[in-house]
Amino acid sequence: MQPIIALQLVVFLYSMKTMLKNLLFTFTTFLSASAFSQAKQEIPLMRKMFHENIDKVQKSIDKLDKKEDKQFIVGKNEEVNLQVTYTLFNKIDNLQNSIEADGQLDANSKIKFLRGTQEVLQAFASGYNNRVLKGEDLTDLFAAYENAMALERKQQSIFPVIEQSEIEVGEILVKLFPFQKNKGVTESRDVLVLKACQKRPDKILAILRSNPDISFADSLIKMISRTQQEELYTYAQSSTALGRRIQKLDDPLVRMISRLAQMPTGRLYFPFLDNLSTGKATLEEIQKVMDDEYKYFRLLVNTQIDYAGRLRRRDTPMVMPTLTAMLKKKAVDNFITVINGLHDSPDPIRMKKVEPLNAQELYYLCVLGETEIYTSSYLKTYERIFQRMKNPNSDSLLMSVNFDHFKKFIKVAAGYNTLDNFLKRMQKDNAEILMRAFAKGLEKTGNLEDAVDVADSYASISDSSLRKLIRDEVQVNLADVRSTGNRNGVIIYDLLNTLFESMDSNKEDLSTKFGIPGVYSVNNSNLKNPAGRIIIQQFFYGDKDGISVFNNFRNVYSNSNWKIVNKPEWIEVSSTKGIPITIYSNRPLDETAGLDAKAQQNLGAYLENNELNPTVVIHRGHSYYVGSTIDQLASTAKVVLLGSCGGYHNIHKVLNISPYAHIIASKQVGSGTVNQPLIISITEMLRQGKDLNWPAMWRSYEKQFERNPLFDDYVPPHKNLGAIFIMGYKKVLGNQDDTYHANL
Repeated sequence: MQPIIALQLVVFLYSMKTMLKNLLFTFTTFLSASAFSQAKQEIPLMRKMFHENIDKVQKSIDKLDKKEDKQFIVGKNEEVNLQVTYTLFNKIDNLQNSIEADGQLDANSKIKFLRGTQEVLQAFASGYNNRVLKGEDLTDLFAAYENAMALERKQQSIFPVIEQSEIEVGEILVKLFPFQKNKGVTESRDVLVLKACQKRPDKILAILRSNPDISFADSLIKMISRTQQEELYTYAQSSTALGRRIQKLDDPLVRMISRLAQMPTGRLYFPFLDNLSTGKATLEEIQKVMDDEYKYFRLLVNTQIDYAGRLRRRDTPMVMPTLTAMLKKKAVDNFITVINGLHDSPDPIRMKKVEPLNAQELYYLCVLGETEIYTSSYLKTYERIFQRMKNPNSDSLLMSVNFDHFKKFIKVAAGYNTLDNFLKRMQKDNAEILMRAFAKGLEKTGNLEDAVDVADSYASISDSSLRKLIRDEVQVNLADVRSTGNRNGVIIYDLLNTLFESMDSNKEDLSTKFGIPGVYSVNNSNLKNPAGRIIIQQFFYGDKDGISVFNNFRNVYSNSNWKIVNKPEWIEVSSTKGIPITIYSNRPLDETAGLDAKAQQNLGAYLENNELNPTVVIHRGHSYYVGSTIDQLASTAKVVLLGSCGGYHNIHKVLNISPYAHIIASKQVGSGTVNQPLIISITEMLRQGKDLNWPAMWRSYEKQFERNPLFDDYVPPHKNLGAIFIMGYKKVLGNQDDTYHANL
């Protein structure tokens, strides 16, 4: 037989098969409907309402597939569709008929089971609409109802049916009117609680809170004490029935958690639970250091290092995240906040608070205070780490903390331009091993934090051999995740690989490959509002420096190309030639009276009320003000200049508001000697109708600022690799199917 003829025959036979199935379905439906109408019993008036209600629910379910046609299509499988449709119409109708025809059922029993049938259908419709049940579940649900009904008629327990059913089916059955007095309903509810706990082990305590007297509660509480100590601590504090049961339970670990939960200062002891439960530490030992902030902090650090060592040996200590959280809290509250607040004071005064800390304790200030520590505070703390060490090598430092949070430390060092210094403090071979580990296993963490850190750090590495090493490691890992079919890993490493190649070659293939807006330039026209005007918002603050910078800005724009309009709380600087541009800048009014904040708020309201949406936003102020600017940032911003010290460390906060913003920021010192020329350059280019081409502009700036070392710390938008990585990841993930979403 010719291949083409054979293929045609296969297609013909398949078409005939499909047509016959459809005819069979239609014919079966017709016969069943006819059979029911012929065999339909005479229904007494008192039960007519129940039959009518069942019919109404059948029709409502029929419409759930957007078509009322006596067919309930729940998917692409024709056999499943036939089974579900047969259940919905034939089986339900036959059950109604059999209930009416059953001479052994009295009138009340018939009403009971008819009402139960209606409730089953209503529960299915509700579950289907809420996506708790799938369409094919109707068949199992109704079969289970019939089996339970048969047992109820014999006055037997429905427990066997509930035990064998899926939890969603069982939870419907035990709530049905016909089974409320069944002798097995209590036992059935208990087994459903157990099934719920098995299905959602992370919700066991929440489930037990509604069922505190269940027979197996103690066993579950003991189990939870080994895995969910934080949640158990919270419940043990309460005076609920479950809280009292936890407090009375005779189990060593549960007793320790309960004891801490009942103590006023229990939270300060709780981070040491693992050592307390094994006898490595006692409550009395911890109590001795609690009132001394240095001793307590040292105990936290030493315990953290000990636990990190155990993790490396694949021994996971209890409540380690709680320990780390407490360590961060104490690092920020007791030390970082103090040295930040004294930023204008001489070093002996400013850094006095941290002078008693050793190298490891200072290490945790840098790592855990990443988002809180000021640039100058970090740099001074970083210096002191190595001053405290007898052998001031970076690898010795990491070994002394059991490599705890080493990836985060590398990222922070890169962010503050101290990574090269850090890597040069160890042998080159060790530096290479460290950086390979830095880029490895990014798909295993369950979040993007490590991957973003790698992306952020890459642009800060000046050593070309180390950059190549990281690129090679990324490519090796990309090949590995592709071979194992790890799609999340493929996205992560493919993005990083493309980012690094794009940065090193200056090729614009990110937009086309990942569907994100261009990162190398911003079109002039894209910054204009519907009236053709570019709106720029500039934030000033009312301290001494802010007033000086504001006056300098106003003087620079006092020329024929610009016109300044003075308002009580802000000024409007508008171009008189070229592209229409208006720069709205709040006045740096008295910060001690909160007048600068009020001026910003009123200016923001004015812009919003008049639909003057800023596409360029500029922060002019110290790093401790940048949070206020970001809180007021317009989501329409497409270009953002963070002119403060360490503004780079707030990039991700900006992206949460404006996901595709092009951001310029400094890793270390933000200076008016750089900010003002940048602002003049950008506004002039826009006024002249030019696009903002970041690589070309940055080459020009490098020449302009060659004698200003502060410019080296400024990062242009096309080198904000962490920000670009997040954009690309979100875009790629949004294009994946639902199954992939679930797997992530």
